[in-house]
Amino acid sequence: MNPVTSAILQGYAAASASLIRKFDAISSVELYAPVRHLLPEKPSRIVDIGAGTGRDAAWLASQGHDVVAVEPVAAFREAGRARHRSPRIAWLDDSLPNLTRLGACDRSFDLVVLSAVWQHLDDGQRRIALPKLRAVTATGGLLILSIRNGPGAASRPVYAARPSDAVAWAAAQGFRHVFDVSSPSVQSANRAAGVCWTWLALQAD
Repeated sequence: MNPVTSAILQGYAAASASLIRKFDAISSVELYAPVRHLLPEKPSRIVDIGAGTGRDAAWLASQGHDVVAVEPVAAFREAGRARHRSPRIAWLDDSLPNLTRLGACDRSFDLVVLSAVWQHLDDGQRRIALPKLRAVTATGGLLILSIRNGPGAASRPVYAARPSDAVAWAAAQGFRHVFDVSSPSVQSANRAAGVCWTWLALQAD
């Protein structure tokens, strides 16, 4: 793990007590409204990468999906296990860009979700991550990711990202761009800071 990634994870760990409450206060229904029509209706295999407290994983599991919640911050995993005891959620300690443990599981998923994660990778890491993401996305499955536009916390640096770059790099790995939309942040403090999001949906061919 490179020093910047390690520092970002340490920043999340240091702020975990307040962030756990903050994260769980967000409505998954509201958050995923821009891409709700793309989520599977029948029971599916889903991996939530950067799952945090498992808020979204629990919401997806409540709809009958089997979810692997990938989260590198121990405090978030522990809180998630305590708060969301669904047998449909399996937790995994792993992180981008390499997804070493997830890749070793030799499983593919109908839906791969990265919510509020992409901004913590620089362009080099994003290029490393995309073939790893393709490897765990079933043919015909979807990769849905949100791209942050705007500043982040000083202790958790963010890198500017162009959706067009993500689309082009993903295409080289066998993903096809099927949808994108911009939406305001669901958090009032972020909206006040000028933060908005671009949601991308990429299909594995």
